[in-house]
Amino acid sequence: MEISDYRKKIDSIDEQLVKLFTQRMEVSAEIGQFKKENELPVYDAERERKKRGEISAMTDSSMHSYTDALYSLIFELSRSYQRKLSGKKNQLKEDIQAALESTPQLFPGRSLVACQGVEGAYSQQACEKIFSAPQIMYFNSFEGVFSAVDKGLCQYGLLPLENSTAGSVNKIYDLMMQYDFKIVRSTRVKIDHALMAAKGTSMGDVKEIFSHQQAISQCESFLSELKGVKITACENTAAAAKMIMDSGRTDAAAIASPICGELYGLTTLKTSIQDQGSNFTRFICISKNLEIYPGADKTSIMMILPHKPGSLYKVLSRFNALGVNLQKLESRPLLNSDFEFMFYFDLDSSVYSPEFIHIFDDIEGMAATFQYLGSYSEVV
Repeated sequence: MEISDYRKKIDSIDEQLVKLFTQRMEVSAEIGQFKKENELPVYDAERERKKRGEISAMTDSSMHSYTDALYSLIFELSRSYQRKLSGKKNQLKEDIQAALESTPQLFPGRSLVACQGVEGAYSQQACEKIFSAPQIMYFNSFEGVFSAVDKGLCQYGLLPLENSTAGSVNKIYDLMMQYDFKIVRSTRVKIDHALMAAKGTSMGDVKEIFSHQQAISQCESFLSELKGVKITACENTAAAAKMIMDSGRTDAAAIASPICGELYGLTTLKTSIQDQGSNFTRFICISKNLEIYPGADKTSIMMILPHKPGSLYKVLSRFNALGVNLQKLESRPLLNSDFEFMFYFDLDSSVYSPEFIHIFDDIEGMAATFQYLGSYSEVV
């Protein structure tokens, strides 16, 4: 036989499969209608477990992993179709629709914004990319930024979420579980670290270097070449530069933005000391209230999933079934809990797409805790 003959056999089988799949989805819709009329949940875990066992019994053991993967997707597609046809009221969907209708067409250029650090911090640069004329209030910690927004002291807050070299800022994800907030914008700032010290200081004089832990991680190669120099982490890169100026020390240096050198009157000992030339940090802009501005094409959600096999897979299957691209998945352990994690998702889905609103159909039922963090666009 030629390959074309084999393909004809496949085509014939596919024709039968499509017809049977269509029939299955039609029956699934009828079941969905029954569930709606009798106020039954869409997801029936016991039924799916039983069905999986029956399917495994129909196939050779060598095919079990394949049939399991196939039917996991079919089950999710069936549930998605039932939810779509149910017309069930969903408070989150109503909140999103209300935000779309009430949010102004233009993002505010002027506002009071909370940032961590001091003048010259990278968060300031991110803030000035998002807002045309922001009034910035600085805080010593990331929690201070969350708290300022939560209490209404500032309308918005800027926070670093991840770096292309050093990875995620874990402290931010941990604080996300403690505060009620929404993401309204994001941006990326190119990070160019410089080593700077008080005027008159040379490289040979430096015995201690101060900076934020993320910046230290981003400059590991450079720092590893320095012998006998103490590396000390502090709350912010700009704060490190300011501390060098205030202390008057000539045996210490700071890793910070070149802007800080000019701002605090320091001498730059070496430029571009980060490990990667293409070094970017992604910042998110948060608010207390849900605001969805025109052009929103990214969505962030957070959930705590039941500690049992397949919990995360079911969520990922939902995204796959809806054709939603997952851009980021982050997990963080829950404090005071054994083997339970918070999962953070960035989804590439326009808020105006037909698939978007179905992401949230009954998704709360798949998670122990679910939080919609917002839909937004990224400022280039």
